[in-house]
Amino acid sequence: MSASRSSPPSGSTLPRAALDALLAGSGGDPIRRALWLDALDQRLRPLLPPALAAHARLANVDGVRLVFLVDAPVWHARLRLASRELLDAARSLGLEVGEVVVKVTTAPLRPNSSGQPAPAPMSPVAREALQAVLAALDPKRGDGGS
Repeated sequence: MSASRSSPPSGSTLPRAALDALLAGSGGDPIRRALWLDALDQRLRPLLPPALAAHARLANVDGVRLVFLVDAPVWHARLRLASRELLDAARSLGLEVGEVVVKVTTAPLRPNSSGQPAPAPMSPVAREALQAVLAALDPKRGDGGS
């Protein structure tokens, strides 16, 4: 019986070779930068208060500016208050930064870990219709209204 062509032989270095090929040359520069930014984010975010860290993410290092994204205006204000500690930590890592820029986004800061798309918000009309259908299906309620 022959080996399947859909799976690599055991001990294969195919995924590593593909990654190396992807990163080779200047074509891999955006990927290398994204990996560097992610690693830097993972080093800086633990320095934030835990409640804030869950709502902030390093988006870019633009010259002397650290650019962070937050998911609500309240976190914008709190991150601005923590900017001095972030700058000191970034400088201790060898970055020559002097300013923290905070931007608010409505997009999720991190990919959904479950692999399922996030549910869309439900309109008030749709919510009322769903509640009416659920009430009609409830066996405790009769058509006579008790």
